[in-house]
Amino acid sequence: MDDRVISFIQPSRNNLKYLKWSYHSIRKNLGYRHEICWADDFSDDGTWEWMNTIAKVDRNVKIHRNEGPTRLGHTILYDTLVDMATNDIVMIYHADMYACPGMDEYVLKHLERGKVVSATRIEPPLHPDGPEKVLLDFGIEPEEFDEHGLWNWLESDKDFQHNETTEGIFAPWAIYKDDFLAIGGHDSLYAPQSKEDSDIFNRFVLVGYELIQTWKGFVYHMTCRGSRFKDGALRNPAGQVFMKGRESTEWLEQNLRSTRNFIRKWGHMVQHDELMKPIIPPKYDVGFVVENCTTDMLKELEPWCSDIYGDWVGHKGYGVNQYIKEEQPNTQFDLSKRIHSLHIPPKNGVLVKFDCNKLTPQNFQILVNLSEMLQDSGEAGKMEYEIFKFHIKSLETYEKDLILVK
Repeated sequence: MDDRVISFIQPSRNNLKYLKWSYHSIRKNLGYRHEICWADDFSDDGTWEWMNTIAKVDRNVKIHRNEGPTRLGHTILYDTLVDMATNDIVMIYHADMYACPGMDEYVLKHLERGKVVSATRIEPPLHPDGPEKVLLDFGIEPEEFDEHGLWNWLESDKDFQHNETTEGIFAPWAIYKDDFLAIGGHDSLYAPQSKEDSDIFNRFVLVGYELIQTWKGFVYHMTCRGSRFKDGALRNPAGQVFMKGRESTEWLEQNLRSTRNFIRKWGHMVQHDELMKPIIPPKYDVGFVVENCTTDMLKELEPWCSDIYGDWVGHKGYGVNQYIKEEQPNTQFDLSKRIHSLHIPPKNGVLVKFDCNKLTPQNFQILVNLSEMLQDSGEAGKMEYEIFKFHIKSLETYEKDLILVK
């Protein structure tokens, strides 16, 4: 047995029944040698009271509470708990995950400094299947969990995966605490939630950490039982499970905010291969020089560039200043330093000039895929393509400047 121990990092908000189910699986299947670090994010379902009860009898449990009045989210609380953890190894672990027997040993088998190791998820068919996980229905709620069926499957011969490991990452993932802290942990830009995982995965790759997924160590994952599907899953009369259309308004609004911030930071949408290894296009210094840009179009364009320059005199709608006033609370980027008058000489390495009246959903995709286009065929000079006029002064890239959260 590997004598190293793990600190499980588990924030929780109003999902007590899942947290209880998860806790008992860790202690039943992995024992009491691992530390569990919990954060209660201003719950009102008895979570904090239960955590205190457990902490009094389980000395290897550490607890923390956000007293509110607003939630902090797991983006912040993950890092709070990592700081609290007393072991060298931490594992980001969702509150709706069941630890299968031996999961810790298979993760530790591959874990060294400079590596991040994920267990493999077994999930009910609530989301599309993928080659990075196992889709099997052993229950969608703790009260119907088929532990016996899961254990029988774990003990059977499994031919679905020929390699013991693949290269990818998804929770639960383990890392040495000092490797985690070396890049500044999660970026609070995404608080309270959403896209913070994709961001830190990009940074793991850029800093040179090796990503490993073990296909011997498993968790059963109920999926998204925090704010996204906080009302739980359902079955239809035929017994089929579904989630579609049940996302909470809170999650949808925050996901939109975090997606826009991810684009502002990285210059592209989240990208990964089929096994969940991040794909990271270059980050260029891009300026848009626009004509006839309405406020609605400004909202669509602003995240996709470092700076946007326009003639805002007589601007239709409620105006640039109102856009900044309304959007600024949603981001840590200073929007007043990103939106400029045409009188300001552009200093960006790549300038893209176009008439917003000529934008269509089709040619907008050129802006969405600009990083890949510049990487494949960009060269210094001037060129025209579709409705766009490009002036490429420099193709210097900046993605490695994004590794460290300051």
